[in-house]
Order: sequence, then structure tokens, then C-alpha cells
Amino acid sequence: MNATTPSDATPQFALDEAQRAIAEMARGFADERLAPHALEWDAARHFPLDVIREGAALGMGGIYVREESGGSGLTRLDAALIFEALATGCPAVSAYMSIHNMVAWMVDRFGDDAQRRDVLPALVSMEHLASYCLTEPGAGSDAAALKTKAVRDGDDYVLDGVKQFISGAGATDLYLVMARSGGAGPRGISSFLVPKDAKGLGFGANERKMGWNAQPTRQVVFESCRIPARFRLGAEGEGFRIAMSGLDGGRVNIGACSLGGAQAALEKAQRYMGEREAFGRRLEDFQALQFRLADMATELEAARLFLWSAAASLDRGEADTTRRCAMAKRIATDTGFEVANNALQLFGGYGYLAEYGIEKIVRDLRVHQILEGTNEIMRLIVARGLIGRNA
Repeated sequence: MNATTPSDATPQFALDEAQRAIAEMARGFADERLAPHALEWDAARHFPLDVIREGAALGMGGIYVREESGGSGLTRLDAALIFEALATGCPAVSAYMSIHNMVAWMVDRFGDDAQRRDVLPALVSMEHLASYCLTEPGAGSDAAALKTKAVRDGDDYVLDGVKQFISGAGATDLYLVMARSGGAGPRGISSFLVPKDAKGLGFGANERKMGWNAQPTRQVVFESCRIPARFRLGAEGEGFRIAMSGLDGGRVNIGACSLGGAQAALEKAQRYMGEREAFGRRLEDFQALQFRLADMATELEAARLFLWSAAASLDRGEADTTRRCAMAKRIATDTGFEVANNALQLFGGYGYLAEYGIEKIVRDLRVHQILEGTNEIMRLIVARGLIGRNA
């Protein structure tokens, strides 16, 4: 067998020194800048743009944007480590930062030289923040059925339609929009970069949500919104392919955010069990609760290793990457929510109180089982891959 360097080794079994340093850096940022304010941001429905932008100094504005394009040039596994660590401070903020990074990568990957020159520097520096606009009121899981239109008019496109559940909407600076420029089906969709000051661009009210209150969620409304044709990302008709190319990484990222939130909940539960007494004994001395804690830690680690494996598959561009990312997203988001929910149970009635921070984590993680493709859709992707392979 040929010798391998640490970067060539199978990553799901061990992280190298550089990867550990990346994770520690992100955890330090989460501990210092996110965790102390997370409950306040949640209660006030405050989007901490200033703190998010601080992440740019640590390379978090373009994590897997190529170095030659001004980004950090890290791997998808590195990114998963970062988003998991950030989510220990606030899953909602970490999830938004993953969306911003997805858009920055798509501009780098599919943009032309002018778009990379004109758009990417402000995204990487986080002077400009980005939102991703695919979902519509009538097109969620069936994204190819979207109805937002983009009609060519000379050197411009005119956009009309509504996007739903858009993270950061109204507060961010750039919107990556999937719109129908041709006929029915996925081949009729193109993608566009729409700046916040585009005439005809508007926003709905900030949705009142169960969780994710530290980032706004609004409709994005296009009413005869005119943008130059040079703002189209990629060729006409390539929009659906571009949109789907981002979802494998997005699913890994949101899974990582679930693991980070669950890790924070587990750590809170461990501390609480060492402090709280019942029937004259600390909770951590009861074997039944020890077993519960052990199961939570074991399931979390198993999901983490699966997610790392999927991220490494994405980095290598393997043929079954989409299936593996779907599996990992389903496992990580289901496990993350269950671990957080069990942590709340270990707190008893105190876990239901906002001041302990557990109920916020549970609320934030619940939506991860829905977005980036529901976990039912993840099962469908896996099943189709299995059936097709055995046919």
C-alpha cells in the first residue's frame, strides 16, 4: 500500500492537526461572540449582522471559495467542522452563515470573471451578505415547479414572482434567485444575482417562527424587477442544476449545525446533572440517567462520523455523493433534535424555562428536519438510488 499524508487519510476516523485547529478557532468564536448573546437575540428577534461580519476576519465569509478568488479555500469537511462549532453558540446564526457561504461558493463556481471580480470580494469580506431564493409558496419539495418568471427584455431580465421562507431577507445585500426563463420543468430555470437596491424588489413581513429567531425569514417579492442580463449566473436554463449543486453541501452544513446545537445541549445537561440533587443524590449518580447520557453521546458521535464521511465524499466528488449527503442530513438532523430534546428532559421542568437555553436549542433544531429538503425527501433520494442501482 502507498503511504498517505494526513490530508489523504480517511477523514471520518481522525482529524488532522489543521482541522482540529479550525474547529477550535470556530468554537472559540462561538463561545466568545455567540453564546453569551444567543438568548437575548432569540427573545428580541435580533439578526446580529455586526457579529456575523466579525467572522470574516477569521475567513468565515468564503470558507470554500477558492483562494485565487479571495476565499479561504477550505474543504467541505473543514466547513462542517466550522458550522458545527458555531452552532454550539447559536444554531440560527450558524445556519445563516452556512447559507451565505453557499451563495459565495456558487458565485465562485458558476460565475464569470466579471461576477467573481465584482461580487465576490464583498461577499468574502462580508461587507455584503447573501440570501438564497429557491422555495416558493407553491413549490417547496417540488422545487422544479417554481413559477417566478424571468423574461428577457433587451439587455435586461424582468422578474415577477414570490419566494417563500428566505433566510436573511430584507437585511441582506444580495439575493441568488432561481426563476423560470423558459418552459416547464427544470431546464426552463435560470439563476440570477439580484442586489437589494433593485427596483421592483420587495419583502414580506418578518415571519413569526417557532425557532431561528436570530435571523429574519421573509417572502421576497419581485414586481417587474428589472436587472441587467449580466446578473444572470451561468447560462440560461442552467439554474436548476446550479441550485441543486448547492444543496449537497447545504445538507451537510445544516446537519453540522444540528450536531453543534445538540453538542451544546449535551454539555448543558452534563453540567446540570453534576449540580442538581434529587433524593439526596446528584442526578449524575443515578445509573438510569447515566445510561441516557451515554446513549445521547454515542448517537451524536455516530451521526458526526457519518456527516464527516459525507463531507469527505463531497470533497472527493464521488458518484454517490448526493445519496450520502441525503443520508447524513437525515441522520444528523434527526439525531441532533432527539439529543437536544432528551437534554431538555434531563433538566425536568427547568428545561422548559427560557433562561436555561435548552428549549431554544430544541426550537432551533426542529426546523433542520424540514429545510434543505425535508427528511422525507432525503429518504426518497436514498430509496431512488437503491432502486436504480438494483434495477
